[in-house]
Amino acid sequence: MNESEQKKSPPPDNPSADGVGYYVYCIAQRSPAEELASGSIPIAIEDGAGLELIIGDKLAAVVSRVPLSEYGESSLAENLKDATWTAVRAMRHEQVVEFFAKRTGVVPLRFGTIYLDRSNVERMLNKKQSQLGGIIDRLKDSEEWGVNVYYERSVLFENIVNVSPRLREMADAAKSASPGQSYLMQKKIETLRTDEAKLEIKRIVDDIESNLRSESDDAARLRILKVETTEHGELKAKFAFLIQRSRFDAFRRVAEDLAGQYELAGARIELTGPWPAYNFSGEATD
Repeated sequence: MNESEQKKSPPPDNPSADGVGYYVYCIAQRSPAEELASGSIPIAIEDGAGLELIIGDKLAAVVSRVPLSEYGESSLAENLKDATWTAVRAMRHEQVVEFFAKRTGVVPLRFGTIYLDRSNVERMLNKKQSQLGGIIDRLKDSEEWGVNVYYERSVLFENIVNVSPRLREMADAAKSASPGQSYLMQKKIETLRTDEAKLEIKRIVDDIESNLRSESDDAARLRILKVETTEHGELKAKFAFLIQRSRFDAFRRVAEDLAGQYELAGARIELTGPWPAYNFSGEATD
């Protein structure tokens, strides 16, 4: 057994009296969750806690016990300011969710989902059974893949006359025009370069979204919180796609074709994943 796995340990008694809450990683169908939890499973978010299941009628919540001194509302908010503290625990959260998501259908919950009492988790499972079961059925045998669209502004600007249909048409017309008219048209082209580049990258992003959406079960355009510039260029768009595992190869081929198609425009497509389907599970446990 490697250090990322441990046998499930039996839970202690009466955690609430000791200021202990329940950190919930995901919701799964009861039977496969019980089978998985009986073997080697990832470590919990806190050392020594151990993963356990809280059982409902047909569903099970994958949880571990956490001290409210660290995970209570105000203390958690303070701890999240510590990048090291957050990074370690976010990685462990992700490892647990991915472990179950790769082996059975789950509703993955966001990092930091905490219940103060075991009975509240049980109540949620029973109250939301139909809704959660429907989400699990929908996400079964599917994965979330991320698509980031970057572009090199200088490459697009340099090639915009060939990339933009409008400017390409004007450039062709300038070749057959009189010297005076050709000069004026060339000046007009130069004036329009910046605006056409903006329009073109928007068209490219929309086309990438449309083509990849047609190869997926669902799609979401994600918010870019700030301008991100990397060695790949400026991040222009972020998407999440819900894809059946059996259809992923077709999805990837379309993404590769689009990348080749828009290379001249300075666009680059980055595929990330697979991830548990966070962006398609909704807020089912609220």
